[in-house]
Amino acid sequence: MDIAHLVATRATCPRRSVGAVLVKDRRILATGYNGAPRKMAHCPIDGGKNDWPLGCLKAGHCIRALHAEQNVLLQAAKIGISCEGADLYVTCQPCNMCAKMIVNAGVAKVIYEGDYPDEFALEIFTESGISLQRYVQPNPDSPRGSP
Repeated sequence: MDIAHLVATRATCPRRSVGAVLVKDRRILATGYNGAPRKMAHCPIDGGKNDWPLGCLKAGHCIRALHAEQNVLLQAAKIGISCEGADLYVTCQPCNMCAKMIVNAGVAKVIYEGDYPDEFALEIFTESGISLQRYVQPNPDSPRGSP
C-alpha cells in the first residue's frame, strides 16, 4: 500500500490523489494514478470553474480525469501484461465503473484503504466473487509487522 501512496503523488487531479498498483506473485505489473489523459492538459487547480473551456466538474464529478484503477488497467494493456489473477492495491475503494472494469480484467483481489461512497461497487465485487479487503495499517511494534 505504501507504493500505491507513492504512485498517488503523481496524480494530476486537484480534487483527490489516488494511486493503484497491480501485483502478481509479489511482482509489480503496472501502476496508475488519477489524472487527465495523455497529451492533454492537467486538470486546473480550481476544477475548471474559471475560464476553462472543457471544464472538469459536472454535477460535482470530475469528467476530465481517469481514475487510478482505469489507468493501471490501461497501462497493463498497453505493455501487454495480463491482469488475470492479479491483486490490485488502491488507496481508496473503487467506484462502480472501475469495479466493472476490474471484474472484466480478471483481477482476483482488491485491497483498498480509504472509503468511497459507492454501495453498488461493493455489490459488484460481491456478486462477481472478487475478494475485496480493507487494508489495515500494520502495527510496527508487533512481530513481522502484523496488525
